[in-house]
Amino acid sequence: MTGPAALPRHDQVAELTRGLRLPLAPIADVHLEILAERLQRAFDDIRARRPAIVATGTEPEVTALMHARLNSMFHEDPLWGQLVLSVGRGTESISFDGSHLEKRPDLSIVLSAADQRFPLVVEAKILDATASKTTRRYCENGIRRFVEGEYAWGNREAFMIGYVRDGLSIDRTLKAFLSKAMEVHPDHPDRYLVESLPVPVGSDNSDLAYTRHRRDFVYGSQRPPNSPGPISVWHLWLT
Repeated sequence: MTGPAALPRHDQVAELTRGLRLPLAPIADVHLEILAERLQRAFDDIRARRPAIVATGTEPEVTALMHARLNSMFHEDPLWGQLVLSVGRGTESISFDGSHLEKRPDLSIVLSAADQRFPLVVEAKILDATASKTTRRYCENGIRRFVEGEYAWGNREAFMIGYVRDGLSIDRTLKAFLSKAMEVHPDHPDRYLVESLPVPVGSDNSDLAYTRHRRDFVYGSQRPPNSPGPISVWHLWLT
């Protein structure tokens, strides 16, 4: 038996967003690329130091190492300290309508040039088909959370990290999966509201791309225009 559906709490949303007009201004692509490069660098470092955990550990174990490393980088990387104020793990947030008050994205990066109430959200997933960690799961428990307003509903961007253990890549795997999802049928609607398939970003040194997704919810505590518009999800797949 399921419990009653959670009800919107517009007073919670109104208090959180007091003085703001949503969605927030976009983050410059160059800054997102720098952040992705630092996430890659952090992963490379923990992989070198803790190879067993990176290779076989659970997603929380690997993400906890990432969180610790990203915070230690404040003492070593001046540019990281200029762009970022803090990095949280499992920091509580609310959904777009306040119906859920204890959402916990994997990482929350508070940027120095953005409103601290809406950090850049990072969701992390292991990708390993042999252990049922599939691309479908990545999209269902990742992309959909952004599309439906669970996470990053005040932002125009978000990040997803894939800890890849089975040789998959964004171009070969995620692109094909989302392409199929875009083939809308009455019994198989596009669950991810894809507007743009993966667009590669940067050099060949990392598997980085962004997708764009429509969002159909509205800001109930804000006068029209109160649509969030699309969200760009930046995907960084780490091996």
